[in-house]
Amino acid sequence: MKKLVLAGAILGTSISAFANGVAAIPNGNEPIVTKFAELGVTVKQISPSPVAGLKELITDKGVLYASADGQYLMQGTLIDLNNRNNLTEQALNDVRKEGLVQYEDSMIVYKAKNEKHSITVFTDISCGYCRKLHRELDDLLEAGITVKYLAFPRGGLQGSGYADLMNVWCAKDPQEAMTAAKSGADTKVMAGCHAPVAEHYQLGQSFGISGTPAIILEDGTLIPGYQPAAALAAALEANKSS
Repeated sequence: MKKLVLAGAILGTSISAFANGVAAIPNGNEPIVTKFAELGVTVKQISPSPVAGLKELITDKGVLYASADGQYLMQGTLIDLNNRNNLTEQALNDVRKEGLVQYEDSMIVYKAKNEKHSITVFTDISCGYCRKLHRELDDLLEAGITVKYLAFPRGGLQGSGYADLMNVWCAKDPQEAMTAAKSGADTKVMAGCHAPVAEHYQLGQSFGISGTPAIILEDGTLIPGYQPAAALAAALEANKSS
């Protein structure tokens, strides 16, 4: 019973993942892999953490920490107070960048003519702040920021929100369909079409996303929630110079 409860807790608060990563498991870590497998968690990579006796695990349910024998699990944020670094977030940045590469072909992309930067946005049709961000699309493009959309139905993989995103992704012109839908127009039902909305949603959950818009910068940094175009441009420039 305890295993089921723990597995459910991990599933409900997943942080990040490799969608189809290749395991990088050093010898001697088999107990960790085995114990986590019993919980339904696939360990993709194991590395030493800065904390003695604690391993950093990249899993299909997030960045987790475990004792060397796999008996003890820690889930949360590891912070280096001396350097003011969020070590968990740093690990997640690389995971997000690698995860996004696998879905580039299924993004709805608005490409800036003079591209300087790009952002990837997990979006929903009915989300008010998603619509507000989309109304600033011209400002973003003018600033040289390409906008790439992935689907994230806030209500899950059922109901009208999921169906609307499916219809947008299946439309003959997804860019036009996205803009129309975010302007309040009804989406046209596209029967028999498969779009990777479920895959996008699961990827977003694995990145720690629970709401929209969720904006990922080029270095993998996650910005939860709406930010004005000017603020996003400033953040991208700051990342570039850091």
